[in-house]
Formats: sequence, structure tokens, C-alpha cells
Amino acid sequence: MKKLYCFDFDGTLTYRDTMFLYLKSYDKKKFYRQFVKHTPLFILLKLGLIEAEKVKRSFISGVLKGEKKEKLELKAQKFFEEHYPQIIRKNALDFIENMDRENTESLIVSASLDLWVKPFADKFQIKLLATEAEFRNGIFTGNFATKNCNGREKVNRIKKEIENEKFDKIIAFGDTSGDKEMLAFADESHFKFFH
Repeated sequence: MKKLYCFDFDGTLTYRDTMFLYLKSYDKKKFYRQFVKHTPLFILLKLGLIEAEKVKRSFISGVLKGEKKEKLELKAQKFFEEHYPQIIRKNALDFIENMDRENTESLIVSASLDLWVKPFADKFQIKLLATEAEFRNGIFTGNFATKNCNGREKVNRIKKEIENEKFDKIIAFGDTSGDKEMLAFADESHFKFFH
């Protein structure tokens, strides 16, 4: 039986959201400056009056725009080394370590930027589908190269990834409303399974 596991990352496999953690570790001063600047947008977001993608892009851009790709990747590797494995839920780690790799394929499907999730996906030997950072001449533009990988976009990305493959069962793991469509798409879904 050939199975496909689709894992959300932040909150599902991890104990904490990695976006704020990575941005803070990248440049603490810039992070706090941008946090204060974005507080009104965070309030509008909580009230459902603004799109999450806009706020997220603006905040990430405020901290990382204009940075070199090599530096961002180097800092992402350092971030991984500092936070792995303690940031990963123990149950999730056990599950991934004991997966039947011969009969299953796995995807991490994350709204977070590929930049800082990639070292974790590489460690797990799991293919990553995430929101992708846009670079021009090796410099981060502050924009995304893809749509924000959240909600319906998670399903679109999974379908595109597996279009030529057949699976007997697709199993999804999530923990927020952003995973709702992915959980509905799967044959079997688990909400906060590793909590």
C-alpha cells in the first residue's frame, strides 16, 4: 500500500511558530523595530480586516529585504542547528523516524518561507512545499516567488507535486484553519495529532 503523508510544519511538527523565531535570530534590532511598526497591522489581522499574506510579506520584507541569499541560507542553517531537535514535537520526531520509507512518500506543506524550513526538511529527508522567497541577482526582493502556501494553496501545491503519481492513501496532519483544505483533501486527516 503506497501512502503519502502531508505534514504542516509550524505548530504541527514544531512547538512554536518559526517565522518570528527566525526573523528575531536573524536581526534582533530590525525584528523589534518592524514588530512595533506592524502592531497596527497585527491588530487588523486579528479582527479579520486585512489579508494574512500581506501582513506576513510586509513583516518579512521589513527584516530581510535586500539581504544576500547566501547570508540568509547560512543564518537558516545556524537557526536549525540552534533549535533542532528541541523545537520539534517529540511525538512528531518519533513518528518521522519510524516511518516506513519504502512504502510512503512525505511532504512538508508550509506557509512559512522555504528559507528557514528547508534545513529541517532536509534533516527529515522530506520534500518541502513552502512559500518561496523571491531573489534577483542573489538578493531577496522582499516578495514571494509563489503564492502564500496556506489554505487552498496547500492543496494546489500537493496536487501539482503528485500529478503523475498514484497513492492508495493520502494522510494529512495540521493544527490550524490554514490546514483545513489540506485536511479535507486527504483520505485520512489528523488535527493536532502530535500535541
